[in-house]
Amino acid sequence: MSSPIRVPPATQSKLSKLGLHTEFDLVLHLPLRYEDETKITRVDDLVPGESAQVEGEIIHSEVAYRPRRSLICQLQDDSGILFLRFLNFYPSQQKQLAIGKRIRALGDAREGYFGLEMVHPKCHVAVENTPLKQALTPVYPTTAGLSQATLRKYILSALQAVELSDTLPSDLLKTLLLPAFDDSVKLLHNPPAQIDEAALIDRAHPAWRRIKFDELLAQQLSMRVHYQKRRDRNAPQLSIRNTYSSALLKALPFSLTRAQIKVLEEICLDLTQNHPMQRLLQGDVGSGKTIVATFAALQAIENGYQVAFMAPTEILAEQHYLKLLEWLSPLGITPVWLSGSLKKKEKSAAAKLIAHGETQIAVGTHALFQASVEFNNLGLIIVDEQHKFGVQQRLALRGKGKEPHQLMMSATPIPRTLAMSYYADLDVSVIDELPPGRTPIRTKLISDKRREEVFERVRAACLQNQQAYWVCPLIDESEALQLQTALETCETLTKIFPELSVGLVHGRLENSEKARVMAAFKTGDIHLLVATTVIEVGVDVPNASLMVIDHAERMGLAQLHQLRGRVGRGAAESLCVLLFQQPLSELARARLKIIFENTDGFEIAQQDLRLRGPGELLGARQSGVAMLRFADITEDAILLETARTLADELLREAPEIAQAHLERWMANKPDFLHA
Repeated sequence: MSSPIRVPPATQSKLSKLGLHTEFDLVLHLPLRYEDETKITRVDDLVPGESAQVEGEIIHSEVAYRPRRSLICQLQDDSGILFLRFLNFYPSQQKQLAIGKRIRALGDAREGYFGLEMVHPKCHVAVENTPLKQALTPVYPTTAGLSQATLRKYILSALQAVELSDTLPSDLLKTLLLPAFDDSVKLLHNPPAQIDEAALIDRAHPAWRRIKFDELLAQQLSMRVHYQKRRDRNAPQLSIRNTYSSALLKALPFSLTRAQIKVLEEICLDLTQNHPMQRLLQGDVGSGKTIVATFAALQAIENGYQVAFMAPTEILAEQHYLKLLEWLSPLGITPVWLSGSLKKKEKSAAAKLIAHGETQIAVGTHALFQASVEFNNLGLIIVDEQHKFGVQQRLALRGKGKEPHQLMMSATPIPRTLAMSYYADLDVSVIDELPPGRTPIRTKLISDKRREEVFERVRAACLQNQQAYWVCPLIDESEALQLQTALETCETLTKIFPELSVGLVHGRLENSEKARVMAAFKTGDIHLLVATTVIEVGVDVPNASLMVIDHAERMGLAQLHQLRGRVGRGAAESLCVLLFQQPLSELARARLKIIFENTDGFEIAQQDLRLRGPGELLGARQSGVAMLRFADITEDAILLETARTLADELLREAPEIAQAHLERWMANKPDFLHA
């Protein structure tokens, strides 16, 4: 800890585990909860389930051995007797709780076998008329070997040593109805006895609002600073030439929707600028993001630059490759395919074409950013399902060119508050309508006990020249178990449906076999496709009008919505059956209810945000995005909106205030937000 506070190395090591490296880290290590040692409750006034402090004399103390070894004491005050029970105890505790000792015990009262009891209460000896504490006692997040007393000592020292004067002017705080920063942190660490404890615990107290606002403001400032810095970097200016683009537009068997045209105009304009584009293209499942990305790619190619098109899984990357091959080959543009599963000779040949500039567009998985792959003249990077890639991976791909433009696509709609908070350094385009001719997808929840009915639905659909998917469950993130389940399911369904052609696709299949199965399904030679969740994204078979998702209760909302979007791509009415097994957990029940009641991806994402929080939706463990510690972007949406507006104002009109605020909150923090 770089500060005047002297901390022994062993203690510093434990503090570091909590992310406490500086004095200011200690200041912001705020309590999880509080203990109320400011008053004494009489034994006969104790309420089961509520925490309280009692004081009295120990009138009985013994070690019992049944049903297990435990120390049992009786504490008596002038109103009754309370049992104190300790399952783990030391000889020193036995001495402290000897008969005749006067004790203060703090804990949760509950009904026990012999009467009212506290299990493992916090105890200390009390001389008669020992003064009560004047403030609530903070309880901090901690780690093994680091006591609450030690943490309190260092936090108190930090509060006295750190400069806590305000970064924001007092007139602004009055306008925002926010208390001073130093008053807020001191109150949270040392709240007076008379305070509204519920407001503290619920983080609704004005002191909490101040801390949350400061954190949100720092996040917004950081994002906007990165946004401005990006605009200072030089990128290739890709003018609108419309040579290849016009030819592709004429050749397409469909027209672009108004929403597609709108976002394409935004992207094309970005590409003409001399600073790198960093745009997120959002669109629900099936809204037509790939064709928009293809037109963006053509703008780069028309200006003599190369394009890298990356997707997180081979099956999705390959779908993009086949689509691009279909659309671009007639224009004389041949995409190159690069993935980890290619043989060494094929990889080498593809890398050579890319390095020599003999291909204008390379499509693949993370293999595109390996050290052995060099681009001749990279001008645009397109990343699909961008949240599934880590920050370092995206940075590695960006390093393949001289400030290439970046277009990131996501079929997982991002709620507005999440976009405002974590994508404030990006420009965002949204395709908010589906192409015409799409039929609404009906969703049915069916218990596993009615599996036979589901078999009949599948048989009836396939015998009426429709096709169906049967999606196998996600099992404990184990690829081996998923594969086994898929193989067993395929074998079972082949026996149940002897009159149908049943195919199987999973992540371990050879690319050639995967391509053969998918091609057979597309042409209708396979009636029923058994698949693991590899078909979550990118598969487009208009004749497939029925999907069964087995053990749907095991899957997340985004995944269920993505899978459901694989049907409903043709003229026939489509059905998605969510086959679930009882008993359902509360979370699984909530998820299935949401997916059953909603088809709008943005509404589903908003509900998902409430259920899971931003970390899961962002893939934050992979991405390195700095998560908020105090604010909740759903509950604190109004604070977020205010912080966002103020961040722009401060950077424009009072940059010195913005800088001071950033230095306080972002000093020594790993910051990947520029990726």
